[in-house]
Amino acid sequence: QVQLVESGGGLVQAGGSLRLSCHASGIMFSMHVMGWYRQAPGKQRELVARITPGGSTNYADSVKGRFTISRDNSKSTIYLQMFMLKPEDTAVYYCNAVHMSKAHDPNLGSWGQGTQVTVSS
Repeated sequence: QVQLVESGGGLVQAGGSLRLSCHASGIMFSMHVMGWYRQAPGKQRELVARITPGGSTNYADSVKGRFTISRDNSKSTIYLQMFMLKPEDTAVYYCNAVHMSKAHDPNLGSWGQGTQVTVSS
């Protein structure tokens, strides 16, 4: 049974920072593309950042230069370091794991339960 457990969300003032973590179990972590997505109220879920098993990354334009995704294969965990947070970053952040053979569609993988990030102005 796949489990993705996020942590690290919370309330922060604009300009502040947070680090999210997602621990995965029940999967061969080193074979999965891992990602962070977010969904704000009334909006669709969107990609924030993804990282391949080899460590290649891609980011949404809105977070480039402010967010960094990383993974620790020995701990089956990914991280999202967020700096210079803005009110528009407020959303529920979801962890995603999808096998590298199906990486074209994150919905073919598994999702965590989400963690709330709220940035006050």
